[in-house]
Order: sequence, then structure tokens, then C-alpha cells
Amino acid sequence: MHGGLSPDLLIPKMILGIERPTDISDTGLLVDLLWSDPKSQEKKWIENERGVSFTFSENVVDEFCEKNDIDLICRAHMVVEKGFEFFADRKLVTIFSATNYC
Repeated sequence: MHGGLSPDLLIPKMILGIERPTDISDTGLLVDLLWSDPKSQEKKWIENERGVSFTFSENVVDEFCEKNDIDLICRAHMVVEKGFEFFADRKLVTIFSATNYC
């Protein structure tokens, strides 16, 4: 996915139900899939500092992976120095292929 998880995403197959093409609203499943970010935090979900979507905790990743029998979630969207960065005990990886972006 581009961004990350959503409090509205219960199972991965829900993504197949997103009508395409579509406009992106200010809230909801699609905007979260595009713009949510992982963040070490106590609360599961916090409004994102970017001004759109949420940040999600390690617990969210752990619960989603366990519930859906998933080993690894791959995402992009964030600049990470080495080109990749793991989160939540290596259950989520951010891959950013434009390492000289900034």
C-alpha cells in the first residue's frame, strides 16, 4: 500500500470493494490507505500531523497481522534515510526508492 492501515480496514479484501476510478475524500478507508503513517505511540490511532488521516501504533500492526495471518505489510510514501525502515518488530516495512529525494 502507499500509506498504511486504517481503523476502517478490518480485512485486506475490503480494499477490493473500493470503487475505481474515484475521488479521494477527506476521511475514510481510501485516504488512510494513501496517507496514514506508523509511529511509536501509546494510543492505537492519533490524528496525523500531516493534517490528513492518522498515525498508527505497533499494536495496530501486530493485531492486524495476527488477525489476517499476514507476516509483513509493505508501504511507501515516507522518506526514510536508508531507503527502507522496519517498524513493529519487522512486521511493517517502509520502502522509499528515491533515497536522494531531499
